[in-house]
Amino acid sequence: MAFGVQADEKPLVERAFAGHHEVRGLDVFLNADTAPIAAGHEIISTSVNCDLGAEVLSDLAAGGTRMVAQRSTGFNNIDLEVAERLGMTIARVSSYSPYSVAEFAWTLAMAVNRRVVRASTRTRDFDFRLDGLMGRDLHGRTAGIVGTGKIGEAFARIAHGFGMRLLGWDVAENPACLDLGMTYVPKEQLLAESDLISLHVPLLPATQHLIDADALKAMRDDAILVNSSRGGLIDTAALVDELREGRFTGVGLDVYEAEAGLFFLDKSLQAVDDDTLARLVTFPNVLVTSHQAYYTVDAVGQIVETTVNNVLDYTAGRRSENVLAPRS
Repeated sequence: MAFGVQADEKPLVERAFAGHHEVRGLDVFLNADTAPIAAGHEIISTSVNCDLGAEVLSDLAAGGTRMVAQRSTGFNNIDLEVAERLGMTIARVSSYSPYSVAEFAWTLAMAVNRRVVRASTRTRDFDFRLDGLMGRDLHGRTAGIVGTGKIGEAFARIAHGFGMRLLGWDVAENPACLDLGMTYVPKEQLLAESDLISLHVPLLPATQHLIDADALKAMRDDAILVNSSRGGLIDTAALVDELREGRFTGVGLDVYEAEAGLFFLDKSLQAVDDDTLARLVTFPNVLVTSHQAYYTVDAVGQIVETTVNNVLDYTAGRRSENVLAPRS
């Protein structure tokens, strides 16, 4: 049983599992209310917005679930200690097309820089004025890339193509980024000198609110900030405070720290009680999308293929680098 399967994703999931296992794809997300649906299914597949906390894992185990195949790289929604204690196998997708996320991060950056959403809204009303639509060349300016793994490297290659100066921050230097001319600097220097800052690090206890109030204040008033990684990297309340002060040329967010229960769902006919998000989307220089950076046929195809392989490894008693629990 696969939870949180999007309509575009469903045929890919069904085709990938064909000939291996019968799969039932559901558009509902796994949580304490929906966990009973999984009863009798030894293997389930989940998305990053599913709840795999202690209560849900216990309910799954009681219902006979022994393996969870997560269709994402991130796993901060899973209580791995509880899963291991329950004897459950947890696997994820270690990697997929880095270009999907890097290219979308650039889409956000260019959209806020060139005021594309505002321009599109105006022209739909046959308002063809240019007032308030002025952007700036990125050629010759500085791109600060926070996290230079595969996705950060892909983002850096695009920035290099724009003719930008490259600054990087990470726990380890990427030789490919060095070859592009990237200079690794302390985070504070990167924030202070960058015209465009893009986040590409995982969400861990050490990176929770990596971009906090002090970090935001260290940025240039006219900086562009893009987050296509995990919402918890940014202290959103602090970001709203800075936006109220009229700071930043643009902010592009594909993720939000309280997105669970909101993103991937239609809330258009309901009152959203998240005051921070409600305020965030009112700023004319902010663009929020619903965690879609990974959502290309190429990336989703790779995610589904890896998920199938994780299931086949489990049924064959094999262990791969994708297994998170048990740890050995």
